[in-house]
Amino acid sequence: MYQRLKAYLARVEALLKADPGSVDWDEALREHLDQTAFFQHERLVHLLVTLAFALMELACALACALLPQPLTGILALLILLLLVPYIVHYYHLENGVQRLYVQYDLLCARRSEVRKADS
Repeated sequence: MYQRLKAYLARVEALLKADPGSVDWDEALREHLDQTAFFQHERLVHLLVTLAFALMELACALACALLPQPLTGILALLILLLLVPYIVHYYHLENGVQRLYVQYDLLCARRSEVRKADS
């Protein structure tokens, strides 16, 4: 998913560098809002999964403290090994969605510039 987000961000950057008169800015904004909604949904799902794994890790750590057994320690370690990549992935999604917001503002500004120039 992060690769798709990076590719879309690059596509919008190229669009912003294109000749302003050659772009349908209303269509570009509609597509950008649709893509942003998709990525926001993905970000929410990953937030919920990350929180679930964090709660499981917390429960396992508590179990290790109260009932020190090798299996609870191994389980806590395995969950931690899954939690770290989820946190990294969520971090990338969050930053990417924040960049989408900046690009939206730039697209709106570009549309306004073109409309003023056409008037």
